Amino acid sequence: MAERNQTLVTEFVLTGLTERPELQEPLFLVFLVIYLIIMVGSLGLIAFIWKDSHLHTTPMYLFLSSLAFDDAWTSSSLNPKMLVNFLSIDQEISLIKCFAQFYFFCSCATTECFLLVMDRYVAICNPLLYPVVMYNKLCTRLTVVTYFIGVLNSTIHVGLLIRFTFCRSNAIHYFYCEIVQLFTISCIDPTLNMLVVFICSLFIQIFTFANIVVSYIHVLFAILRKKSVKGRSKAFSTCSAHLLSVSLFYGNLFLIYICPGSGPAEDKEKLYSLFYTIIIPLLNPFMYSLRNKEVLGALRRLKKK
Repeated sequence: MAERNQTLVTEFVLTGLTERPELQEPLFLVFLVIYLIIMVGSLGLIAFIWKDSHLHTTPMYLFLSSLAFDDAWTSSSLNPKMLVNFLSIDQEISLIKCFAQFYFFCSCATTECFLLVMDRYVAICNPLLYPVVMYNKLCTRLTVVTYFIGVLNSTIHVGLLIRFTFCRSNAIHYFYCEIVQLFTISCIDPTLNMLVVFICSLFIQIFTFANIVVSYIHVLFAILRKKSVKGRSKAFSTCSAHLLSVSLFYGNLFLIYICPGSGPAEDKEKLYSLFYTIIIPLLNPFMYSLRNKEVLGALRRLKKK
């Protein structure tokens, strides 16, 4: 017992994206710019939607502003600590802060999965009934439900993490407190936790992604029925961009949480994580706004004013 108490870990060291000192400052500058773009893009889109009377009364844009808020929150749960660590020597994070970081990230990632599917399924599969089916009150309720599911999912995982003690090592070979990496340095058998992560991830990702795929199958048939070649190519361009963003988000989540590796993270696993933690929140505000006719129309109206 004395030996166990002496080796008990209460602080972790995040090794980050790379351990090469000469790359720390350039990476700091790159990710600082990315973080600022994410925050300006996401929060700016929210402000823009709520300022324009034509947009903030439309359920589709309520979902879009919720997605932008989720992206900003996802980025803020990870990026500040990562930026500090680029310029820090010790790169330490306490046990409580580590759990809190994963808690907020997990809730945001889960919420995004359901936000992506909720609005899209109704808008694509029942476009004529959209204003009737997706009225503002229902939209608000669905948004609250998606955030509740996100909080519930992260609460389950962090609740099971609390029983852990860490005595093998205090080094997390990642740029944030990733749950699978915590399993590798635990003194307690993580089999139950790994099973819960697998089941929850499988259900959430397969269920939501399958619904998005069904939605885009409807889109494909609708595009093929178009007689205008110009309209068909424009629709393909917009949908392919959205589908690429969704595929990157789900594909990398799938590789990390449904088919995880064992042991310290390899560089490719860190790269997978960068897509759904950094790249997707960076792309989303521009993907769903600058390629949207109503948003561009609102921008023109604002410019005239």
